[in-house]
Amino acid sequence: MARESIGDLNAFALVARERSFTRAAAKVGVSQSALSHTIRQLEARLGVRLLTRTTRAVSLTEAGERLLDGIGPHLDEIDAQVEALSALRDKPAGTIRLSAADYAITHVLWPKLRKFLPQYPDIKVELILDNGLTDIVNERYDAGVRMGEHLAKDMISARIGPDFSLAVVGSPSYFKEHGIPSHPKDLVGHTCINFRLPSSGGLYVWEFEENGQEIKIRVDGQLAFNNIFNALEAALDGFGMAYIPLEIVQPLVNERKLEHVLQEFSPPWDGYYLYYPSRRQSSPAFAALLDALRHRA
Repeated sequence: MARESIGDLNAFALVARERSFTRAAAKVGVSQSALSHTIRQLEARLGVRLLTRTTRAVSLTEAGERLLDGIGPHLDEIDAQVEALSALRDKPAGTIRLSAADYAITHVLWPKLRKFLPQYPDIKVELILDNGLTDIVNERYDAGVRMGEHLAKDMISARIGPDFSLAVVGSPSYFKEHGIPSHPKDLVGHTCINFRLPSSGGLYVWEFEENGQEIKIRVDGQLAFNNIFNALEAALDGFGMAYIPLEIVQPLVNERKLEHVLQEFSPPWDGYYLYYPSRRQSSPAFAALLDALRHRA
C-alpha cells in the first residue's frame, strides 16, 4: 500500500473509535463529507467494506474490527513518538486530553492548571467532564482522574489531591420545617437529593461510619442528578438534603446559607489520582503536567 495511505488509515481509526463521522471530523477539523470520501477511497483500494453506516450510527464490519486491532497500537505509538520530539524544543508542546468528574475539575485540577498553563503556552489541555468510569484507552484520553478506590490495576497512577470528606447539608428553611437528623438512619424519614451514578445507572447509596462500622443508607426524595453542582443548587433552594464534598459547601455553611449535619458520621475518602497508560511517560508535555498536578502534602 502507498505511503500516503497512512493518513487514510489514521482517519479510519479515528472514525472507528469515535463510532461517528461527525465527531471524528470535528476532531481533525475537516468536513464530514471529506472524511467519508477518504474512507470510501480506502475501502475501494482494500476491496472490503470496513464500516457499516446508518443514519444514526457507525459500526465496524469484521474486516474493520480486524484492521483496527492490527493498526491501532502502531498508530498510537507513532503519535507518541512524534509527540516525544517536543523534547527537542525549547519548551514542551502538545495537546493533553483528560477525563475527570465535575468536582475533580473544579477543585483539584483547575487550581493547579491556572498556575501551570501560563508557564507552558505551547501545551494545550482539554478537560472532558465525565462522572463515570470511562475506559480512557478506548476513548483516546491521555489520562483520567479517579478516586483511589476506583483505579484500574493496569494503569500507572499519581496522587493529585488530598483526602476529602462528604457533608450532609440542607438549607435552614428545610431544617426548620423538617427537623435535624441526629443519626444517619434518620435520613430514611427525610427528603434527600439523590445522585445518579453514570457508571452503573444506579443511585448512590450514602455511606457513613460509626465506631469503625460502615453504615449505608438508601435515601429518597423528588430529585436526582448526575452532577453534584445541580444537587447543591437544589439543596440551597430547600428541596432536601444533599451529600456533597465538604470543600464545596464549607463557604456556604460559613455564610449560613446551608447547615452541615451528621459531621461525626462522615468518614474521610481517599483523594484523587491521575492515572494513565505507560506510553504517556514518553511525552515531555505530559511529564510537565504530571509534575504540576502531583499532590505534595
